[in-house]
Amino acid sequence: MATEDEGELSARYQNTLDALSSLITKRSRLVNNNQSQRFHLLLHYLKVLELEDAVSQMKIIHVAGTKGKGSTCIFAESILRCYGLRTGLFTSPHLIDVRERFRLNGIEISQEKFMDYFWCCFHKLKERTSNETPMPTYFCFLALLAFKIFATEQVDVVILEVGLGGRFDATNVIQKPVVCGISSLGYDHMEILGYTLAEIAAEKAGIFKSGVPAFTVPQPDEAMRVLNEKASKLEVVEPLDSSQRLGLQGEHQYLNAGLAVALCSTFLKEIGIEEKNGLNQRSGLPEKFISGLSNAYLIGRAMVVPDSELPEEIVYYLDGAHSPESMEACAIWFSKQIKQNQERSQKISEQILLFNCMSVRDPSLLLPRLRSKCIDHGVNFKRAVFVPNVSVYNQVGLSSNNDRRVDSIAWQFGLQRLWDSLARGGAKSNSASVSKGEQEEKSFVFSSLPLAVAWLRDNARQSKQVRFQVLVTGSLHLVGDLLRLIRK
Repeated sequence: MATEDEGELSARYQNTLDALSSLITKRSRLVNNNQSQRFHLLLHYLKVLELEDAVSQMKIIHVAGTKGKGSTCIFAESILRCYGLRTGLFTSPHLIDVRERFRLNGIEISQEKFMDYFWCCFHKLKERTSNETPMPTYFCFLALLAFKIFATEQVDVVILEVGLGGRFDATNVIQKPVVCGISSLGYDHMEILGYTLAEIAAEKAGIFKSGVPAFTVPQPDEAMRVLNEKASKLEVVEPLDSSQRLGLQGEHQYLNAGLAVALCSTFLKEIGIEEKNGLNQRSGLPEKFISGLSNAYLIGRAMVVPDSELPEEIVYYLDGAHSPESMEACAIWFSKQIKQNQERSQKISEQILLFNCMSVRDPSLLLPRLRSKCIDHGVNFKRAVFVPNVSVYNQVGLSSNNDRRVDSIAWQFGLQRLWDSLARGGAKSNSASVSKGEQEEKSFVFSSLPLAVAWLRDNARQSKQVRFQVLVTGSLHLVGDLLRLIRK
């Protein structure tokens, strides 16, 4: 039972989250002019918070990209912490609690510190609002809060993950990072960033600064041409050798780790700590790089979590993939996990998909890639389960920002129809070689995640000889909701 002090702390923290929620606006697909206007307000906000000098003096690694930028930042932070540097890490989104976005020396900020810094910034900005200068929007405020936290805590290095795009992202208010990186590019947020890879690359390359070293990974030719045009000096890095042990799972992580090594090597050289030898894989990575890479940890990406009530019967495989390319990477990772488990376990296993994607995504680009890649690797889902997008567990106060298209479960029925059509097409093409029983795939729609989990547990109790291996993907919010639910 919570003590009175704990109860008071919880109430104060909830009030803080409610105030943060007040900054959430109905998400609109802004034209560049509006984005530009909002971006230029950032300079005013920095002045109000008296952060101009502090931000200009920060030693920053800035990372943009479509997929892998968060993992790259996690690897980089872990490496630099191994060098004894006091690190500040700002990433997005969070899964369960907004404080996950702010890490000091690898640990998310405490509730007490978060509240102190939050209200300091909130009150100062509120006092200076006007018709011409409104309060910052949600993500803009979080970026400003990150700068306030890292400046006051006097970190040695700040690792900033871009929220969306690059050119007009709130993190791009910085003038002179030590080094910039762009992870793999693909099609996402096209209504804002553009409908071609060239347009998307141009927005991401907005973080490049004159004279600042920049790195990227191999990109499609269309994107690479734009990045080369925009950068003062751009180097392309290759994936790390797969013999290197990584704390984050999945083959795609070797690409992100390679980018992190390049960023950290350059950063350490620029501040005079280490020669630029980390890029020479043939001579071996420094021991501190190896330690940082192997100990990196990111919640919600390639996680394997047993069910809290039925750990032997249900295992969740969590990955917040939500783009076509990351969906394929997720499928490959899941398939390899299933194969490894089958080699170790005597139990019969059944693969189940638990899926959810935001209505701004195109599921016809996600589900077919996921399904076909799993089939290519010998994994077939026996059942697929679809749940609403609305999160009632997420510790951010996002209730005011719910996607109105999912007030009903019509969206989920649409996902189910798409999945069923894929299953029918697969059954027809395999009808000559697969028996009727093996062809059968079932799909279900539930009005809430708790109902879906209860259904899974009921089925598991009735099938003690079967282990349910549940892939949870399509949305980071879904992953966060599930973690919060099964850890209660």
